[in-house]
Amino acid sequence: MWVIDTCVILDIFEDDPQFGRISATLLTRLLPEGLVVSPITVVELSAAFSGDLDEQKRFLDQAGIAYSDPWTTPDTEAAHKAWNIYVSTRRRSKIPKRPLPDLLIGGYAVNRSGLITRNPSDFIPWFPRLKIHDPSRAS
Repeated sequence: MWVIDTCVILDIFEDDPQFGRISATLLTRLLPEGLVVSPITVVELSAAFSGDLDEQKRFLDQAGIAYSDPWTTPDTEAAHKAWNIYVSTRRRSKIPKRPLPDLLIGGYAVNRSGLITRNPSDFIPWFPRLKIHDPSRAS
């Protein structure tokens, strides 16, 4: 299953003029391989749906996106390793943000097919082997 980053779901939900259609096209292409959002994305999407979890689930169901694939110990272990690398790097140099949600999403994605995101640079330093599809670079 391909893990979908929050930004890609928002592109489609908000019908973003620049990224909505290309994100939807990529998800349609990958749908036969399975699509899922992490528990972190489920939480991050709350504001977009005004806290209406039932409406959010309906949207994801209609799009063929799973949202209840469980968080596992290997997910925690991958995020744990990435957080350590991040903190070590942060201590040596300036890094612009604390990416805990990205590290959790990445930890979830490395134990699945990969990640669909428009922000690969938020993941590659911490998960160099993570397979990534970037809708903004899709043809």
